[in-house]
Amino acid sequence: MPSTSETGHAKNVANFETLVSFCTGYGATYNPSRDALKVANLQTLLTAAKAAIADCKANETTFNNATHARMDAYSNLKSLGTRIVNALSVSGVADTVIEGAKTINRKLQGQRANGSSSAPSSLEKAGDEASTPTTPPPATASSSQQSYDNLVEHFNGLIELVNSHTEYNPNETELKVATLQTYLTELKAANTNVVNTNTTWSNSRISRDNLLYADTTGLVDIALDVKAYIKSVFNSTSHQYAQVSGIEFKRAKG
Repeated sequence: MPSTSETGHAKNVANFETLVSFCTGYGATYNPSRDALKVANLQTLLTAAKAAIADCKANETTFNNATHARMDAYSNLKSLGTRIVNALSVSGVADTVIEGAKTINRKLQGQRANGSSSAPSSLEKAGDEASTPTTPPPATASSSQQSYDNLVEHFNGLIELVNSHTEYNPNETELKVATLQTYLTELKAANTNVVNTNTTWSNSRISRDNLLYADTTGLVDIALDVKAYIKSVFNSTSHQYAQVSGIEFKRAKG
């Protein structure tokens, strides 16, 4: 279900609370025959809508935190790739092995075979649009091979290459194969966390939008029917209808 802005959702719910308060204040005079318009059911719908708004916000925050954590996890990847190649180049392996490592590292750095850049300079702009945390990042690979999934693939390839040559045995802990493999696991976990938190956030938006905007049973349609009922009971020139006539409810944009 399409959604309006987050502010629009919250405004609809806030306005619905005002409408329900007026209906409650009318006492026994407010007595619709349709169950969905009765005060008790309006209050139940209001409670559910508030919970849905809160759930979406919490899930959005969790997704944003996961996105930022992934950006932090990847922040040292490119410089580490270059350090690995440098360590390999002085390990005594053949030049062809070093060239193979450089080729992988160029992909990791977002460079074409000729060394020119084929990707944004900032990792947070590379392939996944992660610079906009509230926009779920696409899972597809970019032409620059700089999506997070591709970066993991390139890094894994570099690890496999150095691990296949016993000459690569640096003294620096952060360059040892075991350390690199642990880091690779962390990068994969960061990716998975973004995917999973995005799914949870997306599902909560669907539930919220169904609750607010479903035809006939959604909060907005119910609110408009309540206003129409008040108009029919008290008439269009009544003080009661004047109380609610200006309360706005906006449907989701199609």
